[in-house]
Amino acid sequence: MTTGSPTLDRLEIVDMADFDVAFIPVEVEAARIRDIMGPTLAELRVAVAAQGLAADGPWLTHHWRWPDEKFLFDLCLPTQRPIAAAGRVRPGVISAARIARGQYVGDYSGLPGAWTAFSNWVAAQGVKTRADFWETYLCGPDSGLPPQDWRTELAQPLD
Repeated sequence: MTTGSPTLDRLEIVDMADFDVAFIPVEVEAARIRDIMGPTLAELRVAVAAQGLAADGPWLTHHWRWPDEKFLFDLCLPTQRPIAAAGRVRPGVISAARIARGQYVGDYSGLPGAWTAFSNWVAAQGVKTRADFWETYLCGPDSGLPPQDWRTELAQPLD
């Protein structure tokens, strides 16, 4: 990749099994997304813990469409089993699918460019994609690592 391009690796197409999640639906203006992520994730973690569960993997955002002036997604925590609905928290499943995925390395501000590069790679594979997609936050601010070392998995389900 050329200098200034997002760092993407581990690009592949795989079959993914379904998994249970606890989620909070989110609709937010693009300018406010950083303000709501931390408190919403904290609310989700508290609700899951109150049911005697822990996250069964890293948190993710399951987007239902590409964002414009607003983001529309479910903020999710994978769980070992379905949870009971509690307040804004809902039980859900990310359904089994064939997906294209890859990992972006860097600060979250680079995600739009990473998605462009990833989408170009997916298109070059000659596959048809669904409208939804997700980002799994493998290593971020909580890790203590500098932002240039954060890792986010990008996933695009295929038709």
